[in-house]
Amino acid sequence: MKVSFHLRTDKFDKDGYAPIRTLISANGFKLFKAVPEVKCDKMHWDERTQRIIPSKKKEPYNYAVEYNQKIDEFAEKLRKLQRYILLNDITPTKEYIKEKLNSGLKGITLANEFLPSFDEYIETGRSTKAERTLIRYGTAKNFIEEFSIKKDYPLRFETITIDFFEKIRDYSFQEKGIMVNYFDKIISILKTFMNWAFDRGYHENLDFKKFKTSQQEVEVIYLTMDELMKLYNHKFKSKKLEHVRDTYCFGCFTGLRFSDIKQLRASNIFEDHIKLNIQKTKTIDHIIPLNNYSKAILDKYKNTLYEPLPVISSQKFNSYIKECCADAEIDTPTTITRYVGQKRIDTTEPKHKFITSHTARKTFVTNSLILGMKEMVVRNITGHKKESTFKRYVKIAEDFKQNEMDNTWNKIQKDDKKLDK
Repeated sequence: MKVSFHLRTDKFDKDGYAPIRTLISANGFKLFKAVPEVKCDKMHWDERTQRIIPSKKKEPYNYAVEYNQKIDEFAEKLRKLQRYILLNDITPTKEYIKEKLNSGLKGITLANEFLPSFDEYIETGRSTKAERTLIRYGTAKNFIEEFSIKKDYPLRFETITIDFFEKIRDYSFQEKGIMVNYFDKIISILKTFMNWAFDRGYHENLDFKKFKTSQQEVEVIYLTMDELMKLYNHKFKSKKLEHVRDTYCFGCFTGLRFSDIKQLRASNIFEDHIKLNIQKTKTIDHIIPLNNYSKAILDKYKNTLYEPLPVISSQKFNSYIKECCADAEIDTPTTITRYVGQKRIDTTEPKHKFITSHTARKTFVTNSLILGMKEMVVRNITGHKKESTFKRYVKIAEDFKQNEMDNTWNKIQKDDKKLDK
């Protein structure tokens, strides 16, 4: 439903004033409706702002503020009606809108609109957000709704208070046992939604801005160069696992996200580089250089049914790549630490159990830095935006080099001292 205000130039009175009316366009029809008790002359009507320009003259321009307020109030009524139509999935007609406006919006109520508004927030993001982002939004909304049902907490804009935050925090950690990073993401999405709703005038509650969460820095799981080559050269009995291995290794050799590998087409591939639009960052014509390993993988599938790469769903891929790494004996004992509230949980498993599609990109970054590629070049290839995220890889590379120094030159010095004794 589109709404605009204009001066009715075909109906000036003897003093040169004309009524202000609104044009409502919806569902293929147009409806004109006068704004009650508001008039203006042509000189003082601003077509761009669709409001009255104040003047030093007497009537009616010493009432410009009041007249503009009446226009604003009428516009708010129309927004409320539009929102009611949207939330209740109503197909509006000219008669329906006219009847509701004439009745003063009788029967129109937007109480308890929190969850429908959350649905609207997700829906409006479909043209600009990645599918994975929308899935996270839906998961957060479902978690908040589940909390509301289990704890009998009413979900309305005005009830999203500090009391709400403390209750959902305790529920998350004490009853659901979720990790602090997962809780942080839920609250972050909630705050983004509340900001979105506030900007649209759906509520005036700003308590959500006081919600504070913490985020735990998690380990960077990646394949060392030896492990990567071991996986790359492994002979699989299953073609399915071979295909998954090749796609995963391609990510390790290029730094591409799995979502970008999925959208890769033969037209994106050139002799020594790939050019494509990056889905997550919306980067246009991003160029990724190809090395001998990534070229070999692409050549393997050239002119086949799978060209440029055999790609399956992310869920199946994450299951199969664990199986690939287990088959290739990528089984270094690996410990991850997570927190549920203040409770620390350490888990030690063979490394293959922690390998997912995300670890391919981490493998590329870490090994590139260890092998001596300049930070700026690596960031240019991967498109990392956050300095803090990238610095984690730099630290790992530096620690690796220090460890290698300790195991070579420093070890020789220690051995020499033993011989001297």
